[in-house]
Amino acid sequence: MLSDNIKKYRNRLGVTQEALARKAGISYNTVIKLESRGIKDPRVGTLKKIADALKVSVDTLLKG
Repeated sequence: MLSDNIKKYRNRLGVTQEALARKAGISYNTVIKLESRGIKDPRVGTLKKIADALKVSVDTLLKG
């Protein structure tokens, strides 16, 4: 699941939610909501930013 994968890859890099938000150029609240399943259908651009910041593909984020 997307939320689990974001958290998994963020933890692998050893970065906080706040640090991920800064690296991805998105809001801290967006990261929190994504990890807590508060956002069900994130924008493709947001997924791309997060994937780039986590050094994985969007496909990896979505499928694991």
